[in-house]
Amino acid sequence: MAEKQINPWLKLALELGPVLVFFIGFGRMKDQTFTIFGNDYSGFLVMTALFIPLLLLTTGIVWALTGKLSKMQVATVVLVVVFGGLSVWLKDERFFKAKPTLIYLLFGGILGFGLLRGKSYLRLVMDEALPMQAEGWMILTRRITAFFFGLAVANEVIWRNFSTEAWVNFKTFGLTAALFLFFMTQGRLMQKYGIEKDDEAA
Repeated sequence: MAEKQINPWLKLALELGPVLVFFIGFGRMKDQTFTIFGNDYSGFLVMTALFIPLLLLTTGIVWALTGKLSKMQVATVVLVVVFGGLSVWLKDERFFKAKPTLIYLLFGGILGFGLLRGKSYLRLVMDEALPMQAEGWMILTRRITAFFFGLAVANEVIWRNFSTEAWVNFKTFGLTAALFLFFMTQGRLMQKYGIEKDDEAA
């Protein structure tokens, strides 16, 4: 089934909306404790409990509008539901904080496995959007694999050694900025190995 095109700003809002809602909500409730059905929950856990259905809702809307979800989106939703749910159920923030580590280890591990086989799994999911020569894909895949492992280490350092507020800021802005800067620095590689659509058709 071909992916339907939607307004890119709408898609961005649906993908980033739950993260921004979590950040704003945590900022307002971080020092509060809520008693629900006789159990006490921190503001962080309350926002985690709200984040899960919100992410499911926005992901469902993306799927309904485009007819497609990437494997990365599906894996992210599954890990959020599992580890976010464990955090709320066990009242232990560590599960949700460790979730980005597992996501980046998973993605890095999958790409790394492909590299060991001499293949770029990244190319399989991005080739249509970013046509490049095979050599370019292998270089980009090696870089992204190392980058994902680096993000996993960074997340572990932050959540284990800094406050919850520092981790939320890092998760909301630090990881997003790191991803943006990484792809910005790959411009020369994409220019060198990029394939023009006219060339590809020929």
